[in-house]
Amino acid sequence: QYTARIGQAEAARYPSVSLTGNIDTSALKLGDLGKNSIGWSFGPTLSVPLFNAGKLEAAVDVARAERDKYFIAYKASVLTALEDVENASVSLTQERIRNGKLASSAKSYGDAARLERTLYTSGETNLLDVLDAERSLYSAEDTLLQSRVSLATDYIALNKALGGGWDGVIDSAKPEIVDASTGPRLAAKTQ
Repeated sequence: QYTARIGQAEAARYPSVSLTGNIDTSALKLGDLGKNSIGWSFGPTLSVPLFNAGKLEAAVDVARAERDKYFIAYKASVLTALEDVENASVSLTQERIRNGKLASSAKSYGDAARLERTLYTSGETNLLDVLDAERSLYSAEDTLLQSRVSLATDYIALNKALGGGWDGVIDSAKPEIVDASTGPRLAAKTQ
């Protein structure tokens, strides 16, 4: 659209020729219309921009500047969209890595808590050590759950950055998207 305006402004700088014509009829009475009362005229018109060449050249420059302004705005919006996608993708990838490490940590704390319980039942440790191990386990599991929430949030951010939308109600028993690294374990724990 703005490139076309440049063409229009350029064309206005050159001479233009137009052909005009008209047909008319006149009569004193209604019955005399069309009887020797028809007149016509035809003629060319030449328009040469002699005294406003500076104004027309400025109009071309303005049209080019408008085109460049909108192109730069378009380019900036595309780059912003690409930045949003990249940021969401990096955030999701980093959270997946973090989630994997937290899952491993929670598993280790679970093993330690089971070992402390076994030692307690055999009389080799005290209850305080068992409770401390379970507190560490619950803290690790809480951090893991927070990471899973962050993963879901990052999925949503990536979907939004890619132009995805909301298309209805999600049945939490059957998720639409399952992360291959966390989904099967999460589904197995909820059943």
